[in-house]
Amino acid sequence: MVAEDFEAVLKGKYPGKAHASRVVELIRKKDPKANGVLYLEGRMTKLLEDNDSPEPFRQRRFFYYLTGCNLPDCYFTYDIQSAKSTLFIPPIDPHDVVWSGLPTTIDEALKLYDVDEVKFTTEVNATLAHVSSTNSNSTIYAINGQVSDHITFIGFDNKDFALLKEAIEVSRVVKDEFEVAMLRKANHISSLAHKAVVEKAKKASNERELEAVFLERCVANGAKNQSYTPIVAGGTAAATLHYITNDAPLAGKQNLLIDAGAEWDNYCADITRTFPLNGKFTKEGREIYDIAYKMQQETMAILKAGVYWEDAHILAHKVAIDGLLALGILKGDKDEIFKARTSQAFFPHGLGHYLGMDTHDTGGNHNRQDPDVIFQNLRLRGQLPVGGVVTVEPGVYFCKFIIDPYLESPEHSKYIDADVLAKYWDVGGVRIEDNVLITETGYENLTTAIKEPAQLEALMAAN
Repeated sequence: MVAEDFEAVLKGKYPGKAHASRVVELIRKKDPKANGVLYLEGRMTKLLEDNDSPEPFRQRRFFYYLTGCNLPDCYFTYDIQSAKSTLFIPPIDPHDVVWSGLPTTIDEALKLYDVDEVKFTTEVNATLAHVSSTNSNSTIYAINGQVSDHITFIGFDNKDFALLKEAIEVSRVVKDEFEVAMLRKANHISSLAHKAVVEKAKKASNERELEAVFLERCVANGAKNQSYTPIVAGGTAAATLHYITNDAPLAGKQNLLIDAGAEWDNYCADITRTFPLNGKFTKEGREIYDIAYKMQQETMAILKAGVYWEDAHILAHKVAIDGLLALGILKGDKDEIFKARTSQAFFPHGLGHYLGMDTHDTGGNHNRQDPDVIFQNLRLRGQLPVGGVVTVEPGVYFCKFIIDPYLESPEHSKYIDADVLAKYWDVGGVRIEDNVLITETGYENLTTAIKEPAQLEALMAAN
């Protein structure tokens, strides 16, 4: 699919019924005789604490996955036997109309969402009672902690509050054409915003100005929500992986690292770029950038369905070791350095993670208790499937809090040249992150923001 085609796909409906069917298949792998109803609730309107204004609304992921509906205060049922989906929307409240206008009607909801029937929320309990009475030995599948007090499941022979969530989490790993189109759009808008930041960087005096540039481009292109709080880190602040202060002066600092991505209808982009604030990389800055760039290029080159993500992560470490050895920051035998896990001092996080409705999307099987330190922060484990979308985000960082214990450890300090290392502290950190769709034979990069160092410098020179 060429980049422009995502708009044509997005003219259709979000495929909620196809998702529901897939979820039922996964439930039946655990419970072959599964029969009954899938029940989900959307996010309810909630006021801010000590305030009469509502909290910012963000639809529940599990509810959205089966409905494509972004309205608050809604409910959903899916009858497994008949494959009938029903969306329940709030009835008209005359008082709310005065302030907020007319809500979505039943007819409008039927046109907007991929469901068979739309009813008012006042009919949820009656509908559940009817389905249970006409279905013997039926089970209600719901999510623990996401069932309102006034909802009753009387009449269902069995209640399961575990399988539905597990099945949706597994189903969400593989993206269909519509979901990929949403991720493409999120990446397209985010890439435009990243370009604008590079163009404005030389005139900015504070990190917050560049955060504002990014947000303005996203909102102007229809993406009002961010996938996460942007990271806009100048100089040594780039060595803090989740730096979100974004209010420090930029004068005298080498690079800017910006990790930011917009949402498009709940689907996330997650993109990082690092570039020189004055338009030209320093010698040290370019050397570290080239290592991170090579880490990304070589790991992406091996990606395809069936590849173990751990292997890509190990490759990233080995490329980093080769690069740091060439600069003299590391010394000794590269195999011994890798075996000692000394490279963890400079690349402490995982190579990437699944991406979808969450920035760190479901199905990654993160294991913080892994006895091998190199895998403890890896948010994705196991083989990559066709249709999985992952971030590829290697980095090289110079964080004293992380590196100093390695310098104090005889096991690791013998592999680090502290005098050479001292030349690189001001680089801070370099991370390059793209969003990648896994295919049978390789991958497709959904991210279009420029990252080649010469192109970054040329874009800044032109502005």
